[in-house]
Amino acid sequence: MNNHEIDYRIHGEEMQCVEIELDPNESVISEPGSFMMMTDGIQMETMFGDGNEKGLMGKLFSAGKRLLTGENLFMTAYTNISSQKRQVSFAAPYSGKIIPLDLSQLGGRVICQKDSFLCAAKGVSVGIEFQKKLGTGLFGGEGFIMQKLEGDGMSFVHSGGHVIEKQLQPGEILKIDTGCIVAFTKEVDYDIQFVGGIKNSIFGGEGLFFAQLRGPGTVWIQTLPISRLAARILQFGTGKKGEEGSVLGKLGNLLDGDGF
Repeated sequence: MNNHEIDYRIHGEEMQCVEIELDPNESVISEPGSFMMMTDGIQMETMFGDGNEKGLMGKLFSAGKRLLTGENLFMTAYTNISSQKRQVSFAAPYSGKIIPLDLSQLGGRVICQKDSFLCAAKGVSVGIEFQKKLGTGLFGGEGFIMQKLEGDGMSFVHSGGHVIEKQLQPGEILKIDTGCIVAFTKEVDYDIQFVGGIKNSIFGGEGLFFAQLRGPGTVWIQTLPISRLAARILQFGTGKKGEEGSVLGKLGNLLDGDGF
């Protein structure tokens, strides 16, 4: 299937939305819950998967893959059924940046975190990407099961906090927290490495493993993964940090990395 050629505009700074402009008969697909608004003349259609599956077995296989990534079994297609240009907008679910990815300029495939996909031109395939290496599979955490976006159309993913785009040269290595990865191009080699050192493992507070990305390729990095933010909110909402005015309370805060 040929990808629909869509125009877009991103609005906002930290709480962004993307406005897609559709020509007559053009369509865009999105995850449920990302819709914000649309002009008259656009038809919504809930469909099984991304709409690219052929036959019953193809649909069932796609459903199984989407269940593994924790995504909804259904997606929504928005089609301009009028004779004029129309607009539909999608909003990111939390504070951060929306990243436009032109798959035709990125080798036709991008690997992204399983919860980062926002919307794409109809015809883009939204699938699953298993990391094949044993260490990655056992210890990859957030980075073990990822999504892959394939095609030659526009896709949009969102990050938490600020986003940094890095161009890795051949053989260049970047070590990164698995949750901070938003996406990377298909040429990038992805693996999981042990932090090493007993003090780092016990007292480092950063986990026992990190991701290792080897170039060449492009990597998009987020400064505030939603999992990290949610864990900190849960910690403060359900746990006790100690009495604010006590010596033990201050010592506890220091051990937690929060200072005095």
